[in-house]
Amino acid sequence: MKRLFKILTLLVLILVAIGAATFFWGYQQLNKAYSHNGQSDLITIEPGMGKRAIVDRLVERGIITERWPVLVYLSLRPQEGNLQAGDYLFPSPITPLEVIAKLRQGLVFTQQITIPEGYDKFDVVETLVSAQVDSREAIEKAIGDTSLISDLDPKARSLEGYLFPDTYTYTRQQKAPQIIAAMVKRFRQMFTEERQKRITELGLTLHEVITMASLVEKEAKADEERVLVAAVFYNRLKKGMRMDCDPTFVYAAKLAGEWDNQINNPVHRKRESVYNTYYIAGLPAGPIASPGLKSLEAALYPAQADYLYFVATGTNGHHNFSRTESEHLAAVAAYRRNKKQQQSQ
Repeated sequence: MKRLFKILTLLVLILVAIGAATFFWGYQQLNKAYSHNGQSDLITIEPGMGKRAIVDRLVERGIITERWPVLVYLSLRPQEGNLQAGDYLFPSPITPLEVIAKLRQGLVFTQQITIPEGYDKFDVVETLVSAQVDSREAIEKAIGDTSLISDLDPKARSLEGYLFPDTYTYTRQQKAPQIIAAMVKRFRQMFTEERQKRITELGLTLHEVITMASLVEKEAKADEERVLVAAVFYNRLKKGMRMDCDPTFVYAAKLAGEWDNQINNPVHRKRESVYNTYYIAGLPAGPIASPGLKSLEAALYPAQADYLYFVATGTNGHHNFSRTESEHLAAVAAYRRNKKQQQSQ
């Protein structure tokens, strides 16, 4: 019996030693930073993948070298959350515990896309196509989904004007509908109760204000002139004068698929379009671009000025503002002289 007891004791000690050694080995494996060559390779974890399948994929890609310590750890710590689907980049070196933490926190790979002030829907489409966000057809369809803004602007013909200019972060799983919806959501965040109240005070609709803001955005380059450009357009509206806003016939040509980048082409100025303010009286049928916050504020709070005309000075995007047609014609002549002198230098 004593001999048997000694044998059993020895076996227990051996098993304890093996267990301790295994535990220590596993602990080391989980906390050891491993180098790999896939730090620039996206690894996709699909929705519904089990923990074993995820670990197998990480081992196959060389991010993790030993699967069993990781699988044991995951089975012993289920309360820490699930491993989230998505695209991941793993720096090198990295420990298995850091890999698991990244998957549990869902720190997926993201990209950014910037929509500058003054971009129209055609620019937005080209930007998203270039970023390979989605197909051109899918992007155009998303921009045409007016249900995203119909409660605020039932007259909207597309989401033109409501794709708020900003920088947006997205994942590869997000496609055109999600990204376009984020742009409209950003607009809604800027459309505060105070701004809604101001629209009511002006006796205008949101549709009219955003359309006005888009004209200001396309015409004004210097921030301090935005309120003056807005004043000119409002004053012309009150007097029943045509807006004669060049960017509107550019937009009309784009809608017709006939824009040739020739601003002086007389065909564009004469185009019969509800967006061409050389052809129609009043505001165009809708926004012609995405106005930024400064242009939106200018449309809401135009300068108290009686200007009816403006023309570029040819210097730093500034303009000369005039009250009468004779003053305006003199400013136009000065602009042409300056331009001619610049071209001859």
